[in-house]
Amino acid sequence: MIYKSFFFFLLLRVILLLLAVTVIAYGITDNQNFLIIGGLIITLVLCYDLYRFVSKRFVEIDDFFEAVKYRDFSRWFSEEQGSKDIRKLHRGFNIVNKTFKDINNERQAQFLYLQKILEMVDVGIIAYNLENGEVLWVNDSILNTFNLPSFKNIRFVEKRRPQLYDALFETYHTKDHSMTLEMKDEKLKVLVSNTIFQMDDMAYKLIVLQNIETTLNKNESEAWKKLLSVMTHEIMNSIAPISSLSETLHSEVESKRKHPDSFDLNLEDLDAGILSIKKRSEGLMKFAKTYRTLNKVSQVSRSKILVNDLFKNIENLLIPSLNQKEITLEFKNSNPKLEVHIDVHLIEQVLINLILNSRDACEGMADGKINVSAEKFRDGVQIKVADNGVGIPPEIMETIFVPFYSTKKTGSGIGLSLSKQIMMLHNGRIQVQSIEGQGTVMSLLF
Repeated sequence: MIYKSFFFFLLLRVILLLLAVTVIAYGITDNQNFLIIGGLIITLVLCYDLYRFVSKRFVEIDDFFEAVKYRDFSRWFSEEQGSKDIRKLHRGFNIVNKTFKDINNERQAQFLYLQKILEMVDVGIIAYNLENGEVLWVNDSILNTFNLPSFKNIRFVEKRRPQLYDALFETYHTKDHSMTLEMKDEKLKVLVSNTIFQMDDMAYKLIVLQNIETTLNKNESEAWKKLLSVMTHEIMNSIAPISSLSETLHSEVESKRKHPDSFDLNLEDLDAGILSIKKRSEGLMKFAKTYRTLNKVSQVSRSKILVNDLFKNIENLLIPSLNQKEITLEFKNSNPKLEVHIDVHLIEQVLINLILNSRDACEGMADGKINVSAEKFRDGVQIKVADNGVGIPPEIMETIFVPFYSTKKTGSGIGLSLSKQIMMLHNGRIQVQSIEGQGTVMSLLF
């Protein structure tokens, strides 16, 4: 609407100016001096008026653009004074200024909100200019981690902590990378990642750093507690009867030594006791070997294999024994071209262990079923082993992956622990869902 009013008045002035020029031309043609003089006067007045009309509006626009240039949106243009088009122009300027002020207020609110979030998180964050090292943003977490005051340029860190500077700012970590940073009086285990981004033709580096020392120590402590608890239980179960039986046998031998004529040593009892000690000792040796097995798997040799071929190998191996127990085993895969990049022997071991666990859960049931299925899952593959067995009680759900923990009388307690370790070596996960009395689903996520 502003430009319509402006062009209307501009066109009106141009038409009047053309009429004045026409009068001058007519006066020259008819040699009428008063028309020529009058036309010239009118033309000069109209030219001056046109100049004022245009220049005044361009001055107003120039003032507005000057304010925009310096981001001064606080100015208010009068909407009550001046011509109609000037008032409309001022009204438009005020609307633009208000819009920019609202945008700035929203951005400021968002910035403060983000600032508070970044200050509260327990993750160190710093962004800086790659060219001159000026810090764009740094939160308190990273300052507290390194025991540094607030700084404006990373050169400050270079002067105070050169080793920290080299490890953090001079090295580029494309993926999450755990590293140990040497401080003045301690070493910190941290997880660090970074990325480079462009903003206003300038390159910036964003570093995200998390102190994982406390988390690792806590998890390690909890893992040791669980491991030692199970190992102590297993060892005590073997040592207690060995100690008691050894003491009994020793007592009989001592009695025979002290009273050789009056005390008859029962060789069968002695042999049975020694045999029991032998069996318990063998049990302890087996326990130690299973621990060594759990500790032995440290690397994988990957190759691509079709899921159907993987399933076929396991089916040929397990179907006969499951048929004897009248348990149905089914394999499902709707995509015959689906393949996985795995250590075939290790993953076969995992699947066999899960299927045998399901077999034990379904044993004695009239309609025991085990379904092994595969499907695309996000950017990877998911293999599920599901059964309709007795399920896992909620109270032991958190302990099933603890080494040597087993609810079976003859179980070693390393099957699920070993399976979890193998999946971790594949950068995958193993998840469990179970409802007591209804069944269990174990999922392998690659």
